[in-house]
Amino acid sequence: MPGRWEYTTLVLGASGFLTGGGQIDPQALTDRLNSLGDDGWELVSVFDTNRASGETRVVVAVLKRAV
Repeated sequence: MPGRWEYTTLVLGASGFLTGGGQIDPQALTDRLNSLGDDGWELVSVFDTNRASGETRVVVAVLKRAV
């Protein structure tokens, strides 16, 4: 049926909080998104959540694909 979607989320934790971190591994993100793309998933949105001190806690990617 046209217009029907299923959604999934990819959550990547940031590292290095105690060493000035809040960083993610960009290659790990790219590799995971490419793998999901191979399975028909399309990236819809990416956002981060922050600690009180401003460092990134996690990065969340939302993906969809036709049902």
